[in-house]
Amino acid sequence: MWERFGEFDSAAEINALAVNLRKEGDKESLKVLARENGIDPDLVEAFWEGDLLYLCDDMAAAIGKIDVEAKELKPVEIMADWVEYLKARCFEDPETARAVRRKGKSLKGAVAALLTWSFKNQIQVDKDIIKAAGVSAGRITLGIPGMARAKRLMADYYLGGSGE
Repeated sequence: MWERFGEFDSAAEINALAVNLRKEGDKESLKVLARENGIDPDLVEAFWEGDLLYLCDDMAAAIGKIDVEAKELKPVEIMADWVEYLKARCFEDPETARAVRRKGKSLKGAVAALLTWSFKNQIQVDKDIIKAAGVSAGRITLGIPGMARAKRLMADYYLGGSGE
C-alpha cells in the first residue's frame, strides 16, 4: 500500500515531502507520493505548477487514505456503506479527518472493531424467521450493529471512547 514512502501520520507530513520533491524537481516521485496516498492527480498538477501551496489538506489526506485502503479491502454491501459514512465524516469533521490519517489507524482496524462488537452481541434469530427464510438450521444468531452503533464504534476506533 505505502511501498515507497511509507505511511504518513498527517497531511502536514505529506505536504512537507511534497514541497521538497517539488523543490528538487522530482515530479515522478511526487506522482508516486500522491498515488500511494490517494491524492487526486489534478491536485498534483496544480501543486506542481504552483497554483496550490500544498498538495492536500486534512480532508483530502484522510479520504485518500480511505480510498487506498478500500482498494485493498474491497468492501461490499454494509462494509461499503461504512466506508462511505467514514468518508462523509471526514468531509464534515476535521478532527475525524486528522484521526483517520493517523499512522496505525486503518480501515481494516475500524471494520475489525465493528466485527468484534458483532460477535460479542449476537442475538438468536426467531425460529419463525428462520423457517420463513427456508433455512433448516436449528439455531441462527445475528450480530450486525445498527448504523447508529456502527457510527459510534467507528468514532471510538479513530477518536477514542467507549462505543457502547
